[in-house]
Amino acid sequence: MNFSVNRKAKGEIVFEAVNGVLLIVITAIVLYPLLFTLSASFSDPKMVTTGKLILWPVGYNLEAYREVFNNAEIWLGYRNTIIITVLGTALNLLMTTLGAYPLSRRDLYGRKVLMVIFTFTMFFSGGIIPIYLVVQKLHLLNNWLSLLLPGVISTYNLIIMRTYFQSSVPYELQEAAFIDGCSNTGILIRIILPLSKPIIAVLALYYAVDHWNSYFSAMLYIDKRVLYPLQMFLREILVMNQAQNLMDSSAEEMARRVMRAETIKYSVVVVSSAPMLLIYPFIQKFFVKGVMIGAIKG
Repeated sequence: MNFSVNRKAKGEIVFEAVNGVLLIVITAIVLYPLLFTLSASFSDPKMVTTGKLILWPVGYNLEAYREVFNNAEIWLGYRNTIIITVLGTALNLLMTTLGAYPLSRRDLYGRKVLMVIFTFTMFFSGGIIPIYLVVQKLHLLNNWLSLLLPGVISTYNLIIMRTYFQSSVPYELQEAAFIDGCSNTGILIRIILPLSKPIIAVLALYYAVDHWNSYFSAMLYIDKRVLYPLQMFLREILVMNQAQNLMDSSAEEMARRVMRAETIKYSVVVVSSAPMLLIYPFIQKFFVKGVMIGAIKG
């Protein structure tokens, strides 16, 4: 008996040790690119291009950040992206909630057919050209609505929210409220939404990150620079620096520009990623709870 207990204890120790090693390795694999990018953005361009940078900054240098932030259009892009992200996320959550709530109700006739139709759109779409023609016919070119309306609902997020409503909010509670005279709208506002803060936080993060990082839609639908999101200006900085490197005739000057472009590339990544990385810790507890409940149950 004691032998089996000891063997079980040893097995658990080995299992936990292996798990610990694997977690450390995975964490290092994930963190190293982030730390390297951050260090490279603060390092001497020569140290970065010659491969002398391993992890920590070498030859502290802020020239790349000065060049990025001295560009007035960067601040214009930040303003535009913040507005697009806030408005877009709010609109996404509103439409996703209005779609998920009816689909979670047992008394909705034909909800299975509707789910099949919604799921179909996850695998098949009209393509870029038909969507562009629709946006053009609706006179939404050079309008932020062209960035918000085509993807106003993500089917994947819709399914997650519907599953959360079904599995985490007792249907009996909704029936009791209905018997007490509460309308469907009242049930949604007074019962469903207060109990669904975790999944709302999760989907808000999903939608916000998508809006913040998006630039392809702006390339298609936006021509006016005053409406450009941040990612478009950052992309221009990278492309412009690469073009300058190719056009320069002096070998020494070309080498200098190549090194400078290398650190600018890393600083651009930091500038564009920092806001989302700073927001995530504040909603991490909702993120874990919402994903686990919304994705596993039901």
